Amino acid sequence: MKTRKTPQRKCIATQEMFEKRDLIRVVRTPEGDVKLDLTGKASGRGAYISRSLEAFDIVKKKKMLGRTLKTDVTDDMYEQLEQEFARHVRR
Repeated sequence: MKTRKTPQRKCIATQEMFEKRDLIRVVRTPEGDVKLDLTGKASGRGAYISRSLEAFDIVKKKKMLGRTLKTDVTDDMYEQLEQEFARHVRR
């Protein structure tokens, strides 16, 4: 029997490869909204972040989402994403 490959994605903060389900996807929708995509299936350009507050702090400090998603991400948007992200982080 053939085994299925497990999808791998790279964290934009740590540059490490993880299984897709171990990361949180941030997506820029076709409408231009930036939000967390917990299903991993939302349409739009996405970026993956490790499930740790340290990883999100790196992303926020270096303003990596704007570059990766090719859109402007304001400080207020980072604050909203951080609050939502914190609810889904492993402790």
